[in-house]
Amino acid sequence: MLVIILGLTLSVLDSTLVNLALPAMARELQASSAHTLWVVNSYQLASLVLLLPLAALGERLGYRRVYLVGMLVFSVASLAAMLATSLPTLVAARALQGLGAAGVMSVNAALVRLIYPRALLGRGMAVNSLVVATASMAGPSVAAAILSVASWPWLFAANLPLGLFTLWLGRRALPANAVAGHAGARLSPLDVLLNILMFSLIFLGGEQLGVRAGGADSSLPSGWWLLGAGLLVGAWYVRRQWRLPAPLLPVDLLRIPVFALSMCGSVSAFCAQMLAYLALPFLLLESHGMSPIEAGLLITAWPLATVLTAPIAGRLIGRYADGLLGGIGMAMFAFGLWALAAMPDAPSTVDMVWRMLLAGSGFALYQSPNNHTIVTTAPLARSGAAGGMLSSARLTGQTLGAVVLATIFTFAGGHGGHAEIVALAVAGCFAAMAGVFSLLRVRTAPVPKH
Repeated sequence: MLVIILGLTLSVLDSTLVNLALPAMARELQASSAHTLWVVNSYQLASLVLLLPLAALGERLGYRRVYLVGMLVFSVASLAAMLATSLPTLVAARALQGLGAAGVMSVNAALVRLIYPRALLGRGMAVNSLVVATASMAGPSVAAAILSVASWPWLFAANLPLGLFTLWLGRRALPANAVAGHAGARLSPLDVLLNILMFSLIFLGGEQLGVRAGGADSSLPSGWWLLGAGLLVGAWYVRRQWRLPAPLLPVDLLRIPVFALSMCGSVSAFCAQMLAYLALPFLLLESHGMSPIEAGLLITAWPLATVLTAPIAGRLIGRYADGLLGGIGMAMFAFGLWALAAMPDAPSTVDMVWRMLLAGSGFALYQSPNNHTIVTTAPLARSGAAGGMLSSARLTGQTLGAVVLATIFTFAGGHGGHAEIVALAVAGCFAAMAGVFSLLRVRTAPVPKH
């Protein structure tokens, strides 16, 4: 589990670690701010498009092997990013880092399922949720600490000792898994290409809409065109996958009602979370006139509540139905979001903090049981696909949240405060929808494990 924790920490941390350094990178590498954003985007995009192919590869070659190769690629790419002297080189190194991170994240949940006894698996999934929340929260703080004493290449240099230690320890400690009979099937290059195209177009469309919502220009085609193209490619992709016994896009798992409900809930919950994460800074900075430091400290209450609640959620798994826990968690999350939308014009610190604590706690109470259901509902031989879908749902929901926020900003007229309140209210509706999906699982009998 130490290997799992370290690998997941590095993968999640690096998705936000470089944000504070982007202005310095733009100056030193003589690049525009818009182009420098690809230091972040290339990492996220490479991770998203390769999650499912690498999860499928884990089922065919073994989760341990994919994890270790992913960590090796991540470490080598960190060295390349540290030594980069131009923006194209840095973006390429970050994409390679994203590939390595996808190898780690795609089989992470499947390895946790192998490591933990069935009765304690809920605690293992809670540890995962705790690590993700902590790493997400720590990214800006770790970056600020490093940048206060060193230049931006040291952000990547810090990955090397931990990455190499994780690789060494993983070779000694990670369990091997038996490869199932269907796992010898060859991965279709066309299916891999369609998977990459579908997620790339959807990600780029969401990114374009998010950029334009923020008031920036872009040279890429309209986000709506990119999204439409992604959906068309996706329709062809799903049709090809529908009759395969072990498809790359796990439509076989989506035929399981409990799994499908859990995935729908996950996408809805992460959409709500992203809507709130993007809208809150605008609301606090522009509507309530706070400084960046004040807003940052207030928003920290949210992930802090998630960190504190995740272990409690892990201990409740197995005692109560996952669907019930998730429904209660999403009710808390929705109420917290609606309470944020209904804040008075001049709220006190306490007014804002208790709302964010409620939202963060509710999300943690939902996430661990929902992830537990996603991983355990799938047959053991399809654990890799289930884990890949778990991470894909998170990134898909976050992209959907950016699209919804862009739409709200377009029709509600900018960042004057009204649009942000609408966004928080809509986020509460997505959270409530996730709660409904979760409660429906209580009445849906799970399939037998095999």
